[in-house]
Amino acid sequence: MLPASDVVLLSRIQFGMTALYHFLFVPLTIGLSTLLGIMETVYFITNRPIWRTMTQYWGVLFGINVAMGVATGITMEFQFGTNWAYYSTYVGDVFGTPLAIEGLMAFFLEATFVGLFFFGWNKISKGAHLLVTWLLAAGSSFSALWILVANGWMQHPQGARFDFRTLRMELYDFYDVFFNEVAQAKFVHTIAAGYVTGCMFVLSISAYFLLRKRNVAFAKRSMTVAASFGLASALCVVVLGDESGYLTGLNQKMKVAAIEGMWQTEPAPAPLTIIGIPDQDHRETRYAIKIPYLLGLIATRSIHQPVYGIIDLVNEARDRIKSGMLAYSALNILQNNPSDKKAEDILDANQENIGYGFLLKRYTDNVIDATPTQIDSAAWDTVPDVFTLFWAFRVMVGCGLYFIVLFTLAFYLSVRRRLVRYKWYLQLALISLPLPWLAAEVGWVVAEYGRQPWVVDGLLPTFMGVSSLTSASVWISLIGFIVFYSVLAVIELYLMVKYIRLGPDYMFSPDDFSVLPKKPVKENIKIPDFG
Repeated sequence: MLPASDVVLLSRIQFGMTALYHFLFVPLTIGLSTLLGIMETVYFITNRPIWRTMTQYWGVLFGINVAMGVATGITMEFQFGTNWAYYSTYVGDVFGTPLAIEGLMAFFLEATFVGLFFFGWNKISKGAHLLVTWLLAAGSSFSALWILVANGWMQHPQGARFDFRTLRMELYDFYDVFFNEVAQAKFVHTIAAGYVTGCMFVLSISAYFLLRKRNVAFAKRSMTVAASFGLASALCVVVLGDESGYLTGLNQKMKVAAIEGMWQTEPAPAPLTIIGIPDQDHRETRYAIKIPYLLGLIATRSIHQPVYGIIDLVNEARDRIKSGMLAYSALNILQNNPSDKKAEDILDANQENIGYGFLLKRYTDNVIDATPTQIDSAAWDTVPDVFTLFWAFRVMVGCGLYFIVLFTLAFYLSVRRRLVRYKWYLQLALISLPLPWLAAEVGWVVAEYGRQPWVVDGLLPTFMGVSSLTSASVWISLIGFIVFYSVLAVIELYLMVKYIRLGPDYMFSPDDFSVLPKKPVKENIKIPDFG
């Protein structure tokens, strides 16, 4: 018996909320850890105390962020067992492996280097501490790698096969799972986006100090590092995002069509829609402004391959559903007679479409005898929310282009030593602080919401993946998560604002890493001479 629709919706809301909240901390962890490595490398080479102070100060903010990321990540992973039990059973053999490796890296490797980073300043040599900092940065990135390997498999499953004896996806080639081209493209794109987030954080907070004429030498150097690395990272995000989009066009054609609000297949090369108003009820995109040929060049990297529209992809889905019905029928026969060779051959021939057959379970328990109307409804279920994807993608791309302009200006001003001269730019950098998180969150929406109705693309519909729970139990846990995460949000903001306002000169002694008790910050602070 399938779970009620409200249980499915509530479970999706709960996981989506916790994932979005957890992802507030992941990009900053990745970005700041690498910036710490860059700053400490300069300290190691020059032996100038200001670079040690920079590493230590940004390290404190990094530590606060890591603690919050761990707290939110643990609760999110528990939901695979509580709210998504059938999903965990169905793909656990594949999904569980990278998830387990990520846990080992996050809680053993990364946590070890976090401790050494904070408590090893006067315990180990400068060279050893520098190595620890870079290993911490590498650990943060490789921790993310395994999550994205698991997620990449959900977007483009390969290296596993459905076994009618166990009714599960069984892993047969871990190499294919790990080197899944979608997973690797998502990894480098996400890491680059994390670098942009870390650079924007340092850039904005440094601008705050410069606007108040505090810690000028510290802020100018921090801003220069952020501007240089941020510009390179922002350019990489665009390039790597193009690669990710190309792979999406190969493997998830419906997602690309929905992102473009493209209902009809147009002659190759297809035009790129800049703006418009998608209308899913009438199956059209109104007031569309298009650039000829551009989508075809981006999505297919050719001038002759088409980018298929939503309606043609729905027609293809109908055929795949009919194939899935054959696979489902053969599966039923094999459940009663596992040695039926004919049924096994039919299942093998149609196995890649069995997930499309499962789509019919939303409308009927008798999948084998589904009516044309039910098949048509299931086929249209393969279309995600076009309006949401259309605009989420454009917000993400708009932010990415904005970052390139912002970091280019910062780099130019830092090279010309004019960062303090232009107050308007410092104000712009400060108010731009939330934008990397906005881009990251809408990017997650594009990737995950665009995969619907699948929890594993083409294999397992989302409504089949949830646990057999009551609506009341999901409501209770959802409210609990909201309360818990709200408390964490207050703590995070309080600590971040507190230590940002204190500044580096009020937190560290010149000789060690001890946090010093200081009086509240005043506006007429004397700027320390860092030499």
